[in-house]
Parts: sequence; structure tokens; C-alpha cells
Amino acid sequence: MTTALQQSIWVFLSGSASGDKDRENEKEKKSVICVEGNIASGKTTCLEFFSKTTGIEVLQEPVPKWRNVRGHNPLGLLYRDACRWGFTLQTYVQLTMLDHHTRPQTSPVRLMERSIHSARYVFVENLYRSGKMPEVDYVILAEWFDWIVRNIDVSIDLIVYLRTTPETCYQRLQMRCREEETVISLEYLDALHRLYEEWLFKGGLFPVAAPVLVIEADHDRKKMLELFEQNRDRILTPENQKHGS
Repeated sequence: MTTALQQSIWVFLSGSASGDKDRENEKEKKSVICVEGNIASGKTTCLEFFSKTTGIEVLQEPVPKWRNVRGHNPLGLLYRDACRWGFTLQTYVQLTMLDHHTRPQTSPVRLMERSIHSARYVFVENLYRSGKMPEVDYVILAEWFDWIVRNIDVSIDLIVYLRTTPETCYQRLQMRCREEETVISLEYLDALHRLYEEWLFKGGLFPVAAPVLVIEADHDRKKMLELFEQNRDRILTPENQKHGS
């Protein structure tokens, strides 16, 4: 695990006392799990379910920030005119997700809604492939992302992929009626779905930052809660995934 290796090197080079080493060893035991999936795939339900568990901190996507940057709503602007505002929103998404990855972890397990990785490999990629982001904008965002991954610890221990059909997501969107989401089409959800599949299910398109646990998520809320409970240990003890158990 890269994180543990970096911490071990830091301890060695700094010549820390045994007490410092103990604290570092304690830090190494902490895990970061990212819940990934399409819009309306059930990520919020998953986070809410595990938020009641002791020793877990939950970080939801910073959507309120994306809706209000000193009085501006870049998320709303994106949905109205992706060609004009895609780069603006995704630059801010990258910043706010970086903040989530790097803020001090206060619990043994951190459960994050999405990640800086999916922001790049799914949402930025989709803007570019659909012709709504100029190549120069795409290249700049990619350069920023590559620099971040090389120089800042944004490592994670497990990806929980809530795998849904675009049709299911579209039906759920119609029911929850969030203002910005009223313009989201089935075609858009299908494009995101295909990128998630290429990245996390089929493999080979982009690097996968951690082992992937796939949970089929087309079910109703009751069934999904049962599945989360059945997979509790696999989700909350990602070291088992690392060792292939």
C-alpha cells in the first residue's frame, strides 16, 4: 500500500522517537473507502446506512459548495451550458475533492462519496468525449490531476461500485426532483454508465486506485439496505480485499 510505504519512509527519515512511530502505525490502520456510481445509483443511501456505525466518518460530495461559490452556482451553469461551464465546474470539483482526500482523518474508517479519481475518469472524460469540452481544457485538467496524483497522497483502500442501469437511475431522478437534475437525460446517464463500466467493471481504460467491490444496485431501498448489511465486513475491512479474501 503506497500510503503505508510513504509513512514508513517519513518515519525513517525523520528519526522519530518510538512514540511518534506508534502514532504513525496507528495512522496506517485507517482506511479510506470511496462509494462510486452513476447519478442516483444509491450512494447517499449507502453512506447514510454506514454513518450509524461507530468509528466511521462520512464525507458526502460537496454539492452545496458546487451550488454556491460566493453566490454563483457552477453546477447549475454546467447543466444549462456544459460547453461554456464544464471546465469551470470541473476545476472546482477537483479542488473540493482534493480537500476531502487530504483533510485529517478523525476515525478509523472514512467513507467518501465519489473521489477525485472518478471526477477525472468519468465526468471530465465524458465532457471531452461528448464534444462539450475543448481539448485544451481537457489537457489542462488532466495535467493538474496527474500532478496531484504524483505529488499528493490521494490513495484509497477500496472502491465500492454501486452498479446500476441508466434506466433505473433515470427513474430515480424523476422521483427525487432536484432542481439542477431536471435537465439530465437518459443519454447523459448512459454515457456516464459506460465510462464507469470501462473504468471499474471491464477494466483497462484508466488506472484503478484500489480493489473494487461491485454491488448490483438496481434494487429497491429495502433490498439495498440488506445488501449493505450483507457486505458490511467486506466494505469496512478493505484489508481483506487487498489480500484477495
